[in-house]
Amino acid sequence: MKLHPALNGTRNVRGAFAPEAHLPTMGILNGSPGWQRPCAHREPIIRRLSDRLVEAQRPIRILDAVKWDDGIEQRFFAAQGRELPCVTPDYYRSRPLPFSADSKLAEFAGIEADIGRQLGRTEPAGRIMSRMCREYRSVIEMLQHRGDRRFGEISKDLYGSATESLKIGEPSLVSIARQLPGQFAQHALPVCSEPDIDARQAVDILASRLRSYFQEPGRVRVRLSDGIVADAAAGCDYIKLRGDAVFTERDLRVLEVHEGWVHLGTTLNGQAQPVCTFLGKGPPSSTITQEGLAVLVELVTKAAHPARLRRIAHRVEAVALAEEGADFREVYRFFLEHGCGQRESYQQTMRVFRGGLPTGGSPFTKDICYLKGLLLVWRHIRSALRRGETGKAALLFCGKATVGDAATLAELVEEGLVAPPRYVPPQFGSPQHLAPSDPTPALWPFTACGLV
Repeated sequence: MKLHPALNGTRNVRGAFAPEAHLPTMGILNGSPGWQRPCAHREPIIRRLSDRLVEAQRPIRILDAVKWDDGIEQRFFAAQGRELPCVTPDYYRSRPLPFSADSKLAEFAGIEADIGRQLGRTEPAGRIMSRMCREYRSVIEMLQHRGDRRFGEISKDLYGSATESLKIGEPSLVSIARQLPGQFAQHALPVCSEPDIDARQAVDILASRLRSYFQEPGRVRVRLSDGIVADAAAGCDYIKLRGDAVFTERDLRVLEVHEGWVHLGTTLNGQAQPVCTFLGKGPPSSTITQEGLAVLVELVTKAAHPARLRRIAHRVEAVALAEEGADFREVYRFFLEHGCGQRESYQQTMRVFRGGLPTGGSPFTKDICYLKGLLLVWRHIRSALRRGETGKAALLFCGKATVGDAATLAELVEEGLVAPPRYVPPQFGSPQHLAPSDPTPALWPFTACGLV
């Protein structure tokens, strides 16, 4: 198949965000030589179905639906951690979903049926949208089962399990996670200093850096928020920082590339899609790829540090403990024993048990996505580079894409149905930065484990 210029490295990105990249800008998309618009009858159908899918998923907010309120944490520490957090099925029932689950299930089933009728079962965009409809139905079912074991079972179906292996004969994710801290200790990664930058200072610093990266004043915002579990989280065009968080310079660099370059960048690229607007939103399968992509960018930019990588590994171990039946207190002690303070230990443990019950057995397995996604994304990119398809390494930035859809995305770019990404980290636009024969030193521990 003859590749679109976006896929064979013949065009250059403008601006500072990818100065050496070989990808076209969005400004090239309309009417330039070599850019092919799709068949006239397919484009409006795909756009209409895509818009319906985006609108249908709008009220579904997984993390909002499973979060625990601050009172749970306060009571846990008031009891000096001797009692399980007071979270029961009634706790979740008292926090109803902001939509009718039955109506929403029917809506996604209707969209999937219309995709089949109007596009057929083999049309590339239709295949992706149909899978997304099925995923969102699974998400709704998972949220209907907050507080029981079925929640954890569906979470495993959507995000995976800490005990799974990505290839036959390969160690499980939790086995890999247990090896990594020792492997990273043998390599010279930057050491993090003590946190000394408060959240308000961090807002100003990050905002300045992201203005430089995106090169558009007001394109993205950074603001304080007290309603998030993590120190930071990305929205559609903003990054939120928890008001009581304190950061190191290295932390801010991680946030800059992880939340900014990747999560905001792929969101903005997806929102700019002229036809396949569904790429602006992502179900759990895209979460795996996007978190893996973000961690990979941390590594290739040398933003990651040992404490950060240990945290990613420990999250996988914590999910494995909960899957084996450990309760909240046992996982909380695991984090304490590995050097986390009481507050951080609580927060990390709560991430695993939110949506389920503190007694264990039904964990929210999303926290394996960082390691699982990293391995899947890096292998995909290395394979593309070995085949000489350097431009394809950047296609995962088209929007909320998945590794499994990479070949389909290439088809859609070739047809003109998907716009090549505008915002791409420079390391992914220049093949020499991701040469398969010379992996970045930050990935040597994975090489030592036989994983890249």
